Order: sequence, then C-alpha cells, then structure tokens
Amino acid sequence: MHPHLHRRKRGVIVRAFVREGAECEVIDDVSGQAWPMRPIAPQGVFVVFIPDRPEVFRYQLRARLHAGDVRQFFDPYAFLPTLGNQDLYLFNEGNEHRIYEKLGAHLRTIDGVAGVAFAVWAPTAQRVSVVGHFNRWDGRYHPMRRLGASGVWELFVPGLGEGEFYKFEVRDQHGGIHLKVDPYGTYFEPPPNNASIVCNPRKHEWGDAAWLERRTANAATLDRPMSVYEIHFGSWRRKLEGTKRQFGYRELAPLLADYVIEMGFTHVEVMPLAEHPFDGSWGYQVTGFYAPTQRYGAPEDFAFFVDHLHQRGIGVILDWVPAHFPRDTFALADFDGTHLYDHADPRQGAHMDWGTLIFNYGRNEVRCFLVANALAWCDRYHLDGLRVDAVASMLYLDYSRKAGEWIPNKYGGRENLEAIAFLRETNELVHRYYPGVRMIAEESTSFPGVTKPPNDGGLGFDFKWNMGWMHDTLHYFQQEPIHRRWHQKELTFGMLYQYSENFVTVFSHDEVVHGKASLLLKMGGRNIPEKAANLRALYGHLWAWPGKKLLFMGGEFGQSAEWNYGASLDWHLCQYADHEGLRLLVRDLNRLYASEPALSASDLTPAGFRWLASYDDQSSVIAYLRADPSGKTMLAVVCHFTPVVRPNYRVGVPQRGFWKEVINTNSEYYGGSGLGNEGGREAENVAADGCAQSIRLTLPPLSTTIFKWTASA
Repeated sequence: MHPHLHRRKRGVIVRAFVREGAECEVIDDVSGQAWPMRPIAPQGVFVVFIPDRPEVFRYQLRARLHAGDVRQFFDPYAFLPTLGNQDLYLFNEGNEHRIYEKLGAHLRTIDGVAGVAFAVWAPTAQRVSVVGHFNRWDGRYHPMRRLGASGVWELFVPGLGEGEFYKFEVRDQHGGIHLKVDPYGTYFEPPPNNASIVCNPRKHEWGDAAWLERRTANAATLDRPMSVYEIHFGSWRRKLEGTKRQFGYRELAPLLADYVIEMGFTHVEVMPLAEHPFDGSWGYQVTGFYAPTQRYGAPEDFAFFVDHLHQRGIGVILDWVPAHFPRDTFALADFDGTHLYDHADPRQGAHMDWGTLIFNYGRNEVRCFLVANALAWCDRYHLDGLRVDAVASMLYLDYSRKAGEWIPNKYGGRENLEAIAFLRETNELVHRYYPGVRMIAEESTSFPGVTKPPNDGGLGFDFKWNMGWMHDTLHYFQQEPIHRRWHQKELTFGMLYQYSENFVTVFSHDEVVHGKASLLLKMGGRNIPEKAANLRALYGHLWAWPGKKLLFMGGEFGQSAEWNYGASLDWHLCQYADHEGLRLLVRDLNRLYASEPALSASDLTPAGFRWLASYDDQSSVIAYLRADPSGKTMLAVVCHFTPVVRPNYRVGVPQRGFWKEVINTNSEYYGGSGLGNEGGREAENVAADGCAQSIRLTLPPLSTTIFKWTASA
C-alpha cells in the first residue's frame, strides 16, 4: 500500500485498499489535481501510476463506495515515518529512557494534519497492522511499515483522535495471527475485549509544584519520618459497605487524604494499579504496564488522585511489578509468535509458583521497556516511590526451583546477572531523573547490598522491606504468653542485622490472606480483648523499633476477618472499644514517630539504638533506648508481653532526671485497663543494666510503654 517511486520510469505508484470501494482517485493536496485509480481486485484494491513526479507527495484519496457514499481522506502512507534512526538505535541498544514517548499510540499533528502515530516492536513478524473500530478491525486496511532492522513497525493514521479503540494484528512467520494490545498503551477497555484506547495521559494540570520542590530538596536525606499506609484501592472503602460499588480515583482521593492525615501517616502505598484483567491477581499480573487501571477512571483521574494527596501533604508510592507477566494471549506472551519478552526455555522463562512468564532482562529492548516504565510512572504521575515486587524471584535463577530446573549464569552461579544489572540501572536512572523518589525492594533473602549504591556493589535501592523482623516478631506474638519465654530470641535477633540495610518495618497485605488470619486473630490470647492488648503492645514495639513503618489497611483498627479484595474493610468495628482503641493508638504512635527525632531521625544509624535489657526471658520483657542525634532527647521503650502485672520492675537509664510516660498501650483511652506509671518516673541512683541510675516501673500486662527524657535547658 505504500506509495513509492517507479523503479524504471519517472513517477510515483500509489496503491490503496478501500473496502466496498467502487471507484477511487488520488487528489494532490496542494494543487487539487486528480488521478483516477484502476481497480485490481474486487475487494477494493486500486492502483495508479502518476507520471513526472520526482518524489512522493502529500495527497488524499477520494473514494465512491458501492452504496453511493463518497469519502475523501488522507492516505496514511503519504506521511513519512515519525521515528528517526537515533530513536531506533537507542531503543535497540536499550538506552532510550523515554521510549514510551516514541512507541505506542501518540496524538500527533504532521504538516497540519491531526492523527495518531502508532509504533510497536515485533521484530520477527511477517506483517503488523493497526486495527480498530475505525477500520472495522480489518488488518488489510492499515498494514504498518517496518523500519529497517530495528524490529519496529510504525504508521501515522490521519483523522484519528483520542478515544479510538485499537489493537495490533501481528502475523507471525508461520502465518499465525495474533491480536495484541499495545505494550505501551496508556488506557484500556475493560475485559473481556481489553482493547487499547488512544489517550493523552498528560491532560491533568498539576498543582503540586511546592510538594515536588520539597521532595527534591530532601532527596539526600533518608532519615526522615516515613510511615506508610498500604491500601488496595478497590477494597479500602466501598460506596456502601458490603457492596461492589467502588469509588473512583477522584472520589476516593479526598476521603483517603482526610483519613491518612487524621491517622498521621506520611505516605500511601497503593497495591498495583497498572492494568490487569483479573481482579483476583490483586494487580500483580499486569497486561498494561503503562496504564493506570480503568477500573477507577481514566489516566487523568489517577493523576488527580496523586495531585490531591500531594497538595494535602501525603506521598504516594506505587507497587511496581517487573518480575513477571501473565500468559494472557492478548498481551505480551508470544507477542510476535516468538518468546519476545520472555525466555524460550522454561527453565529461565517460566515462574513455577505463579504460572507466569519471566522477563528476559538480558534483551536490550525488554530492559528498555521496563526501565522506561519505571520512569514513565514517575514522569506522568509524579509518584514518590516504587515498591518493587518479588525482587528475590528476580535475583536468583534457582528461585523456587529444584535441581535441574534452572540454568546457571555464565560463571556457574545462581545469581541472575541480567536482572541485577537491570535493577541497578533502574534505580540509578530514577534517582538521576527524579531526585527524592524512593525505590523500595520487597526482598526476602540475605542478598547483600540491596540498599547500597551500585558503585559500592549494591543494587541501589533506598529501602528494603524487613521481612525477617516481620516473620520472627509475628511468630513470637502467635505464641500463648506462657510459652513466650522460650522464644525471646525472636525479639532480639533482628538487631544483629538491623543496620545492614535501610529497612522498612512492615506488616503488609501478604500477612493477612490465604488462611494466615488477620493481625488481630494471629495474636496469642483467649479472647478479643486479650488479642487486642497483644496487638497494641506489638504496635508500640513496631513504631519504637528502628526502621520506616508500613501497615496494611485494616490493621490499624484490628480487622478481624482476613482481607478480601472483593469487599470493603469492616469499618463498623470501630464502634467497639477494642478496635477503636487500636486505631487511636496507631494515630498517636504516628504522631509521636513524626515529632520525635529520637525515632524518626535515627532510623538508619546504630547510634540511635541501645539495648537496655534483653535478657529477661522469664518475664518476657525487653527494653531499649532510642536517642535523638542531637542528644537532647531520649526515649526508653519497655515491652512486657505476659498478661500479669509486674510491680517494682527496674530498668536502667543513661540519664538522671524525669522520664515522662508518653505512650502506654494499656491506657484506658486505647482500650486497656489504665494501669501505668502515673505520667512518668524520676530516675533513682540505683545501678541497673549497666547504667548508674534506673527507673522503677509498674509493667502493665501485655504492654509497651515509652518514656521520654529531655535535657535541661
């Protein structure tokens, strides 16, 4: 269909396919001169040789259909390719960091003609066509042009605009036809059709300049308050509790912002919002890596959501899933009839646990696709962080595999060298282009240097989820109190590696699903009040322990049931004292954490922590000190995890003076009995725990109590 110069004669040959066309002619767009075309196939294929034209010129086609209608339109093939050689070279080299502005579907105006420029990578395809409502999904209408050896196919289709539905029809080397959505698509039709939709993702007018300026100014300072509220967008709150009526991006933004501000969280982390066809995957099986899911609105609506939270002083972190992709036939799998994005060998390309496919991180164009994807979310939607899912599965070639089910790297080792290089590159580029955006690894092994810079041999993440502390601590609290004396090391072991990485201390969604029980029901204890007391004590310990904080929604008020992605949280529980008390405690812990440098400004340095007592396994007591880097304040944290009262319990402290009780998880205000230490204790000149002085305490049952010392002026 492409117009081209005749090989022997001076002139231009134009071919056209006009379905149901009876006649067709070429119209010079400048002079208006017309050349009738000769039909060469009954389906509507026409051709004409236009003599004495030294080069291809811009023209329109005017066709009369058998029904009598007359249409005049620009021929897509009269327009030169919209991609240059440099774009393609950088893409093939894996170094085009803005490839999402080149491939995909983009609104363009070329020589005064508006339309959509389509481009897709399908290097082994025999033919690629763009199809949609505009051509009745007929691949004969708009076959795309292959750009040399780049593997990229492109076509500018004049007259199209925003809102057009489209896919790519890919004919493979064996004649098979694959109808594929756009890998770089920014908006999608709901299932089951899943078509890509032409969309400008930059329509939102942002109002968060002040937020972004502060973020950049604080980019180099990791030791700042960071308390994250993890949510699943569709089930945090429904329009009517117990129904399927979900809030959209714009509707939920003010509701969520109000709640997060009340609760004192600094950030919201949203489980994956990239387009995915199956609700039950929770967003972790992505088919539209560049598109916020249509479930809650259009891309501009998601931009509004982020902008609104920014203007209310709340950061937004998105769960990002570059570890794998699903086998859905309309998406990346077998894209051009080959294993284009994954490995052909299932020992490298198949996830045994999840039934998904593993990206080929060693292929330049695949790495480019993923690196640019991280950058696109930061660029288009101003995100403050990406929590990278399943990093451990990326790092190890033998992840969840038996002997013989994996292929060693070139050195004979189990490390996935290409994935490691990809993670380092992504982290380095995100930090370069978007200072202050935090990269957070969900990584469950002892892989060294996850949060160390790449030039020091690390992966370059800012933070890593502390999965070890989470598992040990939850295992401890699942024990009945009478048995906890045998598990004291589960409370103390984490300090041996606490400062080996920059940790986020987490209780995430993974801990409250698949029969694991909610946080509340995990707790030891005979009834809800006892379990709530345990959970309050655990939260006091969590917020006082070094590390940034993350809590999954519902945990803050003691959701009883496991999390259900298809229903709202059980907000009605907040009418009961045990649940509302938990919520008020989390609120006050967040406020204490943000306001006390002893907690929030010394998360990542050993100088901010000191054991006071970790030996009393018989009483299930630990005590530790958190220190302000300036030395002006100290917090003594005393945790007691049995259901009895321990009067006259002595804990050594490093300073004389008054130690004010600032948190007591046994307070009546939080649903406890109210037993405590009457607002604080004066240090006595009685040596204990290696200190010259100590405070004599009443330890309430199942409690964490925090005492503050302030230097005299």
